[in-house]
Amino acid sequence: MACQKTSIYNTFCLMLHPPVTIPIALVHGMVSGVQRLGLPVDPFLVDAGIAPELLDEANARVTADQYVALFALLIERLDDDCIGLLARPFKRGSFAMMGRAGVSAPTLAVAIRRIAHTFRLLQDEIVLESLRDGALAGVSLRFIDPASAKPMFLHELLLRGVWRLLAWLVGGQLPAARFHFAFERPPHAESYAKVFPAPPHFGMPQTTLWFDAARLADPVRRDEAALRAFMAVSLSQIIVPRRDDGITARVRSHLQQTQPAWPDLVATASALHVSTSTMQRHLAGEGTSFQALKDELRRDLAIARLNTSTVALASLADELGFANSAAFQRAFKCWTGSAPGAYRRGGV
Repeated sequence: MACQKTSIYNTFCLMLHPPVTIPIALVHGMVSGVQRLGLPVDPFLVDAGIAPELLDEANARVTADQYVALFALLIERLDDDCIGLLARPFKRGSFAMMGRAGVSAPTLAVAIRRIAHTFRLLQDEIVLESLRDGALAGVSLRFIDPASAKPMFLHELLLRGVWRLLAWLVGGQLPAARFHFAFERPPHAESYAKVFPAPPHFGMPQTTLWFDAARLADPVRRDEAALRAFMAVSLSQIIVPRRDDGITARVRSHLQQTQPAWPDLVATASALHVSTSTMQRHLAGEGTSFQALKDELRRDLAIARLNTSTVALASLADELGFANSAAFQRAFKCWTGSAPGAYRRGGV
């Protein structure tokens, strides 16, 4: 009975909150520090509920909860906020110290200087620098030894972490104008849109966040008490991709709320009170299509359900609008490269 109640609760949560899944390329990046240290990766993956064999599937994905759990395990067991990606540990609590330096500042510009100073005291490899380019301000990662290659994930993690911290300090929003990355375009670049929601430029001299320079005068709106609350959720704030917005979010929400009916393009447009051509045009402008959204949502729901329940494949196929279990399993293998069974938590 308890298992049944848990399954019902998880299903209800998935109905309310669109699921988020993470490409396996980002999991590879997250464990690259463990590999650099010569430690076995599998125990971390297993304890986060991730099947180690998924690392071998280029199209595999994990849930946001698994991804955050893996990050938390790495930080705790390595005692390192940069999870083994620097030459020496960036001790647990270092990011919180950077936050404390920021909350005591009167403006964003001063906060950036204080955060950069604190960051420099805590490690010897990277300097946070303030840049200007016309109407844009930048916060850049300058590596002391540019000849020493650093994992892409270190650039991604630090840039995302600094950006989310600065945005939080000024009230929660600091729209990025563009992102520069000091490495060539990676194979998983298509996943950047939700992690770094501004035009990305690869092969640049330094990894940099660019934003409206007028925001430098914004007052810091947080205090020490607010910082403690932020740090409690900072892991997901830093690494989990943002949820869809615009017409994409409306279409995903409608499809999710109407499952297992899974309305077609015409019915969905009608329900959202737009013409099919208008909806298609707006979706294309957001880099997607109706069928792609439908398949991505079904994929993400399937992965989430497989990880949080013991739902029979036949029942899951029906929930997702497939004619039968065999059709669902073929589609799932096409989406992820693996059979649904590989995503059962603990292999159950």
